[in-house]
Amino acid sequence: MKIAVLTIFPEMLNAVLGVSILGRAQADGLLTVEAVDIRPYSDRKHKNTDDYPFGGGAGMVMTAQPIVDAVEDLRAKGYTGKCLYMSPRGKTLTQQTVETIAADDDNLIILCGHYEGVDQRAIDLVVDEEISIGDFVLTGGELPALVLIDAVARHLPGVLGSQESAGDESFSHGLLEYPHYTRPREFRGLQVPEVLLNGNHAEIEAWRREKALQITAERRPDLLENSD
Repeated sequence: MKIAVLTIFPEMLNAVLGVSILGRAQADGLLTVEAVDIRPYSDRKHKNTDDYPFGGGAGMVMTAQPIVDAVEDLRAKGYTGKCLYMSPRGKTLTQQTVETIAADDDNLIILCGHYEGVDQRAIDLVVDEEISIGDFVLTGGELPALVLIDAVARHLPGVLGSQESAGDESFSHGLLEYPHYTRPREFRGLQVPEVLLNGNHAEIEAWRREKALQITAERRPDLLENSD
């Protein structure tokens, strides 16, 4: 998958994308993420990308021209997939959305807003969908973009050591994930549940299912309405 991220702070993305699983995925050719600086596309003398809002109010608004020109340039370079704008007013990102993006799109453009947001005309002209990572506001769209990239990358073939990892976690079956344990068997008086040590896979799966239901009921009972 190829992803182009439009931003005025590409260094924020580059600091994260080159390490851990995302870094290995790119090194192995399974994922390509390009941080594209919006500023060079500005037709203004000083390459600024924001201005005061019409109608007054606090803050600045990102101007439409450099954003639209940047997206059109990426389209000409082969980025034909969706353009997603990371926005607190967007549709909330879910596991189902992540899996759909991973399965249906082989390239994406992600727009990161800043300040008070983006001129609506840029959204009307080039954005296909607005996506939010939760009911809160951040200083910019770079962190939400990284969240989306990380979540999608985990579902690309070969990115994880085992594809079972992506399909056996919180939200994958409508439930939160069960607890995990590793060695040693005893740590500061706390023991690993005996069922995980007896080698009976049917009992282990039943225990994990029970714990997943219990945790979901305690922390996110709303998920039980749509769980498997």
